[in-house]
Amino acid sequence: MDLFNYSSKQNENIKGPLASRMRPRTIDEVIGQEEILGKGTLLRRAIEADRLTPMIFYGPPGTGKTTIAKVIANSTSATFEQLNAVTAGIADIRKVTDVAKERLLMYDKKTVLFIDEIHRFNKGQQDALLPNVEDGTVILIGATTESPMFEINQALLSRSRLFQLRPHTDKDIKEILSVAITDKERGYGNYQIHLNDEALDHIVNVANGDARSALNALELAVLTTNPNSEGVISITLHIAEESIQKRIVRYDKKGDNHYDTISAFIKSIRGSDPDATLYWLAKMLYAGEDPKFIARRLYVHAAEDIGLADPNALLIVQAATFAVDFVGMPEARIPLAEAALYLATAPKSNAVITGIDKALDAVKKEKTGEVPVHLKDAHYKGAKELGHGIGYKYPHDYEKNYVPQQYLPDHMIGKSFYKPSDNGYELTVNKRLQYFEQRKKM
Repeated sequence: MDLFNYSSKQNENIKGPLASRMRPRTIDEVIGQEEILGKGTLLRRAIEADRLTPMIFYGPPGTGKTTIAKVIANSTSATFEQLNAVTAGIADIRKVTDVAKERLLMYDKKTVLFIDEIHRFNKGQQDALLPNVEDGTVILIGATTESPMFEINQALLSRSRLFQLRPHTDKDIKEILSVAITDKERGYGNYQIHLNDEALDHIVNVANGDARSALNALELAVLTTNPNSEGVISITLHIAEESIQKRIVRYDKKGDNHYDTISAFIKSIRGSDPDATLYWLAKMLYAGEDPKFIARRLYVHAAEDIGLADPNALLIVQAATFAVDFVGMPEARIPLAEAALYLATAPKSNAVITGIDKALDAVKKEKTGEVPVHLKDAHYKGAKELGHGIGYKYPHDYEKNYVPQQYLPDHMIGKSFYKPSDNGYELTVNKRLQYFEQRKKM
């Protein structure tokens, strides 16, 4: 039988892609997510008792958010409605909620409203939904790949129970694939399929916890492989590699994974771990992160966490940034890596940021900030008559180009903002400042 026509030659229930056909229909068919769907868990009890409250599922693609919503649809006595936030607008929300309100008043029947990719709703759309969630017109189930804390307004969030879905384990993915191969009703159980261990391991590894990706790879492998003389469809490592070529990376340039990854990158540099630094840099580059964004973060880190402990840090990053523009990717990965490693292995000091922040705080709180007369500009007409510059000592006229004199305004005398560390070049700076202090006391 031609597998491309498999769905059309079986009953109507198995049309569509394999990942869609194999979607679990009951709680017991769900594989993985034991933390939220295992025996005795809150969500499982709520589904089994048909006592649902507003909830939001969040997690990476392919972890079962829509699947669990479909399971709820099959398990509840309420009417199940579905919207996709990418295509739905306020008019769609009002249409569904108006019908839900009428259904509740006339038939005392509840409505479960599933909104896929709810993070795509803007504030106006979320506000339009809120009153209907508050008064029980609909029981909201939202699904999102983004952290709800950032993408969903607090009023809606406070009325919903959050459930975080984790990427499937390798064991889960293997079980999901096994079910798909043996299921005679919706999968490939009517065929002789041999998925060798190397091919299975490759699909599991590259899918990286994404069940949909694994099932899509299996489907492509099966549909493009002719059976041998004995009718066996043998899926080898080579076929598996062609069916799923690039590992799925949990990374969204606009989502919380983006910020978590850049945070891990910077903290690894700050913690002087070159191996972790390269790992997080590689993850960002592999996922398609803008190299200019990475360079900007390196700029900030060079000043914020290294500062004068190694003044060359900024120059190294500047050179890498120039290379990003001048050379471009993929070659620019090399100067970016060089700059990141330089920062990771450089001596660390945040004395610069501490100093400028303390100075800014002092300026913010002061009531006056008169420049001492001897520091005022004496070059413009009439300045000397006002006494500007009188008494100023020119440091280059003194030993080692230094002479003690007042530089802070009167109300700031005695204040200290910059305290160099004992790391790197700041050790030299520290010794120099100690010399200046000794001269002041002479």
